[in-house]
Amino acid sequence: MLQPIHFLLACLKEKEGAIGEIVLKCTINEASIRNLVNELDLKSDKNVTSHNLFNVPITNDVLTVLEQATCYMQNYNQVYINEGHLLKALIKTNMLEEFVSEEDKKMILKLGTTSRDMITHLHKYNFPDSISSNIRRVNRDDKNTLIHFVESHFSQEWSETIKSAFLSTTPSIYLAFDNRGDLVGFAGFDVYQNKKCYFGPMGVVKSNRVKGIGYSLLHHCLKDMHEIGYEYAIIGGAGPIEFYEKACHAVVIPATDI
Repeated sequence: MLQPIHFLLACLKEKEGAIGEIVLKCTINEASIRNLVNELDLKSDKNVTSHNLFNVPITNDVLTVLEQATCYMQNYNQVYINEGHLLKALIKTNMLEEFVSEEDKKMILKLGTTSRDMITHLHKYNFPDSISSNIRRVNRDDKNTLIHFVESHFSQEWSETIKSAFLSTTPSIYLAFDNRGDLVGFAGFDVYQNKKCYFGPMGVVKSNRVKGIGYSLLHHCLKDMHEIGYEYAIIGGAGPIEFYEKACHAVVIPATDI
Protein backbone atom coordinates (compact mmCIF):
# COMPACT_ATOMS: atom_id res chain seq x y z
CA MET A 1 0.00 0.00 0.00
CA LEU A 2 1.50 3.32 -1.10
CA GLN A 3 1.36 6.16 1.41
CA PRO A 4 2.53 9.81 1.17
CA ILE A 5 5.60 9.10 3.30
CA HIS A 6 6.82 6.71 0.59
CA PHE A 7 7.32 9.73 -1.69
CA LEU A 8 9.81 11.12 0.82
CA LEU A 9 11.52 7.75 1.18
CA ALA A 10 11.87 7.56 -2.60
CA CYS A 11 13.43 11.04 -2.70
CA LEU A 12 15.94 10.01 -0.05
CA LYS A 13 17.26 7.39 -2.48
CA GLU A 14 18.52 10.22 -4.71
CA LYS A 15 22.06 11.07 -3.69
CA GLU A 16 22.77 13.89 -6.13
CA GLY A 17 21.58 17.43 -6.78
CA ALA A 18 19.32 19.29 -4.36
CA ILE A 19 17.86 16.07 -2.94
CA GLY A 20 21.35 14.77 -2.22
CA GLU A 21 22.07 17.98 -0.33
CA ILE A 22 18.93 17.42 1.75
CA VAL A 23 20.12 13.91 2.63
CA LEU A 24 23.45 15.32 3.80
CA LYS A 25 22.14 18.26 5.80
CA CYS A 26 18.95 16.90 7.37
CA THR A 27 18.73 14.55 10.33
CA ILE A 28 16.18 12.29 8.63
CA ASN A 29 16.82 8.59 9.20
CA GLU A 30 15.30 6.35 6.55
CA ALA A 31 15.29 3.20 8.71
CA SER A 32 13.54 5.00 11.57
CA ILE A 33 10.86 6.33 9.23
CA ARG A 34 10.20 2.85 7.84
CA ASN A 35 9.87 1.43 11.35
CA LEU A 36 7.45 4.18 12.32
CA VAL A 37 5.39 3.58 9.18
CA ASN A 38 5.08 -0.11 10.09
CA GLU A 39 4.03 0.75 13.65
CA LEU A 40 1.36 3.20 12.48
CA ASP A 41 0.04 0.72 9.93
CA LEU A 42 -0.75 -1.71 12.76
CA LYS A 43 -2.66 0.94 14.70
CA SER A 44 -4.91 2.44 12.04
CA ASP A 45 -7.23 1.62 9.19
CA LYS A 46 -6.53 3.72 6.12
CA ASN A 47 -8.93 4.42 3.29
CA VAL A 48 -7.48 2.66 0.27
CA THR A 49 -8.14 3.32 -3.41
CA SER A 50 -6.47 2.77 -6.77
CA HIS A 51 -5.00 4.99 -9.48
CA ASN A 52 -3.81 4.27 -13.01
CA LEU A 53 -0.39 5.76 -12.17
CA PHE A 54 0.33 2.99 -9.67
CA ASN A 55 0.24 -0.79 -9.74
CA VAL A 56 -0.38 -1.07 -5.99
CA PRO A 57 -3.22 0.21 -3.79
CA ILE A 58 -2.81 3.78 -2.52
CA THR A 59 -4.30 5.75 0.36
CA ASN A 60 -6.57 8.71 -0.28
CA ASP A 61 -3.86 10.88 1.23
CA VAL A 62 -1.67 10.05 -1.78
CA LEU A 63 -4.32 11.57 -4.04
CA THR A 64 -4.36 14.68 -1.85
CA VAL A 65 -0.59 15.07 -2.22
CA LEU A 66 -0.70 14.51 -5.98
CA GLU A 67 -3.46 17.09 -6.40
CA GLN A 68 -1.48 19.65 -4.40
CA ALA A 69 1.73 18.86 -6.29
CA THR A 70 -0.15 19.32 -9.57
CA CYS A 71 -1.30 22.75 -8.40
CA TYR A 72 2.30 23.76 -7.67
CA MET A 73 3.38 22.50 -11.09
CA GLN A 74 0.67 24.58 -12.78
CA ASN A 75 1.42 27.65 -10.67
CA TYR A 76 5.05 27.50 -11.83
CA ASN A 77 3.80 27.13 -15.42
CA GLN A 78 5.60 23.80 -15.75
CA VAL A 79 4.53 20.59 -17.46
CA TYR A 80 5.92 17.81 -15.23
CA ILE A 81 5.52 17.11 -11.52
CA ASN A 82 9.01 16.97 -10.04
CA GLU A 83 10.53 16.19 -6.65
CA GLY A 84 10.23 19.79 -5.53
CA HIS A 85 6.48 19.86 -6.17
CA LEU A 86 6.02 16.59 -4.27
CA LEU A 87 8.14 17.62 -1.30
CA LYS A 88 6.36 20.94 -0.95
CA ALA A 89 2.97 19.21 -1.21
CA LEU A 90 3.96 16.67 1.45
CA ILE A 91 4.85 19.46 3.87
CA LYS A 92 1.98 21.83 3.11
CA THR A 93 -0.62 19.04 3.43
CA ASN A 94 0.90 18.05 6.82
CA MET A 95 1.72 14.51 5.68
CA LEU A 96 5.14 14.54 7.35
CA GLU A 97 4.04 15.65 10.82
CA GLU A 98 4.75 12.31 12.51
CA PHE A 99 7.96 11.61 10.63
CA VAL A 100 10.04 14.77 10.19
CA SER A 101 11.04 17.54 12.60
CA GLU A 102 10.13 21.18 12.03
CA GLU A 103 13.77 22.05 11.39
CA ASP A 104 14.11 19.35 8.76
CA LYS A 105 10.90 20.48 7.08
CA LYS A 106 12.30 24.00 6.83
CA MET A 107 15.51 22.55 5.38
CA ILE A 108 13.56 20.53 2.80
CA LEU A 109 11.60 23.60 1.71
CA LYS A 110 14.74 25.70 1.40
CA LEU A 111 16.93 23.17 -0.41
CA GLY A 112 14.47 21.07 -2.38
CA THR A 113 11.53 23.23 -3.40
CA THR A 114 13.02 26.55 -4.53
CA SER A 115 15.01 27.69 -7.54
CA ARG A 116 18.73 27.02 -7.17
CA ASP A 117 21.88 28.27 -8.87
CA MET A 118 23.70 25.56 -10.83
CA ILE A 119 27.03 25.23 -12.59
CA THR A 120 28.14 23.28 -15.65
CA HIS A 121 31.74 22.93 -16.80
CA LEU A 122 32.58 23.83 -20.40
CA HIS A 123 36.23 22.83 -20.72
CA LYS A 124 35.40 19.63 -22.66
CA TYR A 125 32.07 20.82 -24.02
CA ASN A 126 30.69 19.19 -27.18
CA PHE A 127 27.75 20.55 -29.12
CA PRO A 128 25.04 17.83 -29.38
CA ASP A 129 24.00 16.37 -32.73
CA SER A 130 20.24 16.44 -32.13
CA ILE A 131 19.50 20.17 -32.11
CA SER A 132 16.47 22.03 -33.46
CA SER A 133 17.15 23.85 -36.72
CA ASN A 134 14.61 26.63 -36.09
CA ILE A 135 16.97 28.63 -33.88
CA ARG A 136 19.05 31.66 -34.72
CA ARG A 137 20.95 34.47 -33.06
CA VAL A 138 18.93 37.61 -32.36
CA ASN A 139 19.38 40.71 -34.52
CA ARG A 140 18.56 44.37 -33.92
CA ASP A 141 15.25 44.13 -35.78
CA ASP A 142 14.01 41.54 -33.26
CA LYS A 143 14.11 43.92 -30.32
CA ASN A 144 10.47 45.03 -30.05
CA THR A 145 9.06 41.63 -30.96
CA LEU A 146 11.18 39.86 -28.38
CA ILE A 147 10.46 42.36 -25.61
CA HIS A 148 6.72 42.05 -26.23
CA PHE A 149 7.02 38.24 -26.33
CA VAL A 150 8.81 38.13 -22.98
CA GLU A 151 6.37 40.57 -21.35
CA SER A 152 3.40 38.54 -22.61
CA HIS A 153 4.60 35.05 -21.67
CA PHE A 154 7.02 35.51 -18.79
CA SER A 155 7.75 38.52 -16.58
CA GLN A 156 8.46 42.24 -16.50
CA GLU A 157 11.79 41.52 -14.82
CA TRP A 158 12.91 39.34 -17.73
CA SER A 159 11.66 41.96 -20.15
CA GLU A 160 13.88 44.59 -18.50
CA THR A 161 16.83 42.18 -18.78
CA ILE A 162 16.17 41.79 -22.51
CA LYS A 163 15.90 45.56 -22.98
CA SER A 164 19.27 46.08 -21.33
CA ALA A 165 20.79 43.32 -23.49
CA PHE A 166 20.04 45.38 -26.60
CA LEU A 167 22.32 48.12 -25.31
CA SER A 168 25.06 45.83 -26.59
CA THR A 169 25.93 45.91 -30.30
CA THR A 170 25.49 42.13 -30.54
CA PRO A 171 23.14 40.84 -27.82
CA SER A 172 24.00 37.28 -26.81
CA ILE A 173 20.47 35.96 -27.22
CA TYR A 174 19.05 33.12 -29.30
CA LEU A 175 15.49 32.80 -30.59
CA ALA A 176 13.45 29.69 -31.35
CA PHE A 177 10.62 29.52 -33.90
CA ASP A 178 7.97 26.95 -34.73
CA ASN A 179 7.32 25.58 -38.22
CA ARG A 180 5.07 28.55 -39.01
CA GLY A 181 7.83 31.00 -38.13
CA ASP A 182 6.25 32.16 -34.87
CA LEU A 183 8.53 32.97 -31.95
CA VAL A 184 8.18 30.31 -29.24
CA GLY A 185 11.28 30.66 -27.07
CA PHE A 186 14.45 32.54 -26.24
CA ALA A 187 17.61 32.18 -24.19
CA GLY A 188 20.53 34.44 -23.42
CA PHE A 189 23.84 34.57 -21.62
CA ASP A 190 25.93 37.42 -20.19
CA VAL A 191 22.77 39.55 -20.25
CA TYR A 192 21.55 39.39 -16.65
CA GLN A 193 23.05 42.38 -14.82
CA ASN A 194 26.03 42.10 -17.20
CA LYS A 195 27.28 39.04 -15.30
CA LYS A 196 29.84 37.07 -17.28
CA CYS A 197 29.64 33.26 -17.49
CA TYR A 198 25.95 33.57 -16.54
CA PHE A 199 23.31 31.68 -18.53
CA GLY A 200 19.72 32.91 -18.49
CA PRO A 201 17.04 33.86 -18.62
CA MET A 202 15.51 31.20 -20.87
CA GLY A 203 11.85 30.67 -21.64
CA VAL A 204 9.73 28.52 -23.95
CA VAL A 205 5.97 29.01 -24.25
CA LYS A 206 4.11 26.26 -22.43
CA SER A 207 2.43 24.87 -25.57
CA ASN A 208 5.83 24.18 -27.15
CA ARG A 209 7.63 22.55 -24.26
CA VAL A 210 8.83 18.93 -24.17
CA LYS A 211 9.90 19.26 -27.82
CA GLY A 212 13.61 19.85 -27.30
CA ILE A 213 13.39 23.60 -27.86
CA GLY A 214 14.77 24.56 -24.44
CA TYR A 215 17.51 21.95 -24.83
CA SER A 216 18.50 23.44 -28.19
CA LEU A 217 18.45 27.03 -26.96
CA LEU A 218 20.57 26.08 -23.98
CA HIS A 219 23.23 24.39 -26.10
CA HIS A 220 23.46 27.21 -28.64
CA CYS A 221 24.31 29.49 -25.73
CA LEU A 222 26.73 27.01 -24.14
CA LYS A 223 28.48 26.56 -27.49
CA ASP A 224 29.10 30.31 -27.74
CA MET A 225 30.24 30.48 -24.12
CA HIS A 226 32.69 27.64 -24.74
CA GLU A 227 34.05 29.36 -27.85
CA ILE A 228 34.52 32.60 -25.92
CA GLY A 229 36.74 30.63 -23.58
CA TYR A 230 34.58 30.33 -20.48
CA GLU A 231 35.54 27.35 -18.32
CA TYR A 232 32.07 27.08 -16.80
CA ALA A 233 28.56 28.50 -17.00
CA ILE A 234 26.46 29.57 -14.04
CA ILE A 235 22.75 28.81 -14.47
CA GLY A 236 20.98 31.29 -12.26
CA GLY A 237 17.82 30.42 -10.37
CA ALA A 238 17.19 27.15 -12.17
CA GLY A 239 13.60 26.08 -11.52
CA PRO A 240 13.46 22.69 -13.24
CA ILE A 241 16.76 21.49 -11.74
CA GLU A 242 16.42 18.03 -13.25
CA PHE A 243 16.25 19.51 -16.77
CA TYR A 244 19.71 21.05 -16.47
CA GLU A 245 21.10 17.96 -14.75
CA LYS A 246 20.14 15.89 -17.78
CA ALA A 247 20.65 18.48 -20.52
CA CYS A 248 24.20 19.61 -19.68
CA HIS A 249 25.29 17.72 -16.55
CA ALA A 250 24.84 20.81 -14.40
CA VAL A 251 25.10 20.44 -10.64
CA VAL A 252 23.49 22.43 -7.86
CA ILE A 253 25.78 24.94 -6.16
CA PRO A 254 25.66 24.01 -2.44
CA ALA A 255 23.90 26.47 -0.16
CA THR A 256 26.40 28.30 2.03
CA ASP A 257 23.97 30.00 4.43
CA ILE A 258 22.81 26.82 6.18
